[in-house]
Amino acid sequence: MIIEVACAIIVQGTKVLLAQRSEKMNNPMKWEFPGGKVEKSEAPESTVIREIREELCLDVSCKESLPSYTHHYEDKIIHLYPFLCEYQGGTLTLREHHDIQWVEIERLLQFNLSAADIPAAKLLQDRILKN
Repeated sequence: MIIEVACAIIVQGTKVLLAQRSEKMNNPMKWEFPGGKVEKSEAPESTVIREIREELCLDVSCKESLPSYTHHYEDKIIHLYPFLCEYQGGTLTLREHHDIQWVEIERLLQFNLSAADIPAAKLLQDRILKN
């Protein structure tokens, strides 16, 4: 079964927001681009906006859709839709995650990322650091 997931790559200057999954979540304590499951009849872009509001109390806008891809875990398959997003407002509040950090884009791969997020991190680095 394929699970469709959308994530927000929220960039401010040379930093990007990473969220650390809680002990109670799948892939506990791994870092990720925040987001969540796409609901039936929901566009991935709408998922990102909804999930970021629910999980972090932030309003974001999707500026660009990055290429989606599939990642195979042992017990599931994730199809990830990454979006470059811009902060629009709100006060950052952790509702599900253990921690958050604004990370220099060049340091992304130094974090213990969820495996499904690594290709998006590499894509971001390629786009931002090569310009």
